[in-house]
Amino acid sequence: MKRIIVGISGASGAGLGLRFLKALPGELEKYCVISNGAKQVLLSEEGRKEYMEFEAIQTKDNKIFILEDSDMGACIASGSFVCEAMAVIPCSQNTLAKIACGISDTLITRAASVMIKEQRKLLLSPREMPLSPIVLENMLKLSKLRVIMAPPIVGYYAGGDLESIEHMLIGKWCDSLGIPYKYKRWGE
Repeated sequence: MKRIIVGISGASGAGLGLRFLKALPGELEKYCVISNGAKQVLLSEEGRKEYMEFEAIQTKDNKIFILEDSDMGACIASGSFVCEAMAVIPCSQNTLAKIACGISDTLITRAASVMIKEQRKLLLSPREMPLSPIVLENMLKLSKLRVIMAPPIVGYYAGGDLESIEHMLIGKWCDSLGIPYKYKRWGE
């Protein structure tokens, strides 16, 4: 794998999307899109300092490229720009519904649509509870299209603190996308 897209949409837990991005192997080119809603969540849940530090990590050396969600002409909006995988962590219910219905009005939803049409790996991490019948129908519809539905569901074997649990979630997402990542697995 050479390239991955990480979309961070406006659901609680947007900081987990940042931690997933930072945990990806250094050799991968990483294209990150943060929705306006996610920026608001990051400021609210993570604090201004965390969000501003993230903005500073974009360099060609670490292969992280931050794209604007409004930039519909960005490279990842085209199937001819090959990205082998995409993850939307967290995936808001609005973003999930748009992807399920083929609405491509943001760069995140357009890139997801490209991944589906090109039959490339797409992982969505819906972050909501309880799940309504509408959300479940959208998840089923996308799952039938081979979209990986991977909500951040806790594996209690990971450990008792939040960092251990997040480490396990990142590991599970990496496993689903075929990206090597070391984490505490069941029975280890």
